[in-house]
Amino acid sequence: MKLTLTALAALAATLAAAAPAMANTVTAEANIARAEGDWGGELAVGVPVVQDGGFSITPAVGLFFHDRDHPAYYHDDGSCFARSSGNEVSGGKCDDSGTKLFAKVEATYRLPMALAVGVGARLIGDNVRPYGTVSMPLLPRIDVKGNLGDHYVAAGLQARF
Repeated sequence: MKLTLTALAALAATLAAAAPAMANTVTAEANIARAEGDWGGELAVGVPVVQDGGFSITPAVGLFFHDRDHPAYYHDDGSCFARSSGNEVSGGKCDDSGTKLFAKVEATYRLPMALAVGVGARLIGDNVRPYGTVSMPLLPRIDVKGNLGDHYVAAGLQARF
C-alpha cells in the first residue's frame, strides 16, 4: 500500500512538473464510482498530451478506494481471524477496505465554455474497460463530469490547473 501511494505520488509529481512544458494544464478528478461491482471513490490526475482546438487526449493515473469483502477472514468479539487456520491476524485484514491503482486515457472534444464529450479506456487490474465521458462547466476551471461504461459508472468533479 505504501509503495503504491509512493509510486502514485511520484507519478503525479512528474506529471505536474511536465505540465508547463506540455500544455500548461493538469487535470484532477474526484469521483464517486462503481467499478467491477464495488462502490467507492476515485482520485485521478492527468496531463493532456494533445490539445488542438477543442480536441484533447489525456492520459491519467489514479486510485480507486472501495469496500471489499475478505472471505478468508472474519470478525469475532472485535478481533480478526483467518478462516483457514482460526489464528488471530492483524485487524487490517478485516477492515473491508481496498485500494486499486488504475490508468486511463480519454479523448474528448469540448465546445468553448460548453459541454465536452468523449471516449476513454480504463485499465484496472487485468481489465481494460471502454467508457463514454461527458462534462459540463460548473465554474471557470471546474467541471461536473460523468463516465459510463462496461462494469463502470462514475460521477464527480474535474478541476483544470
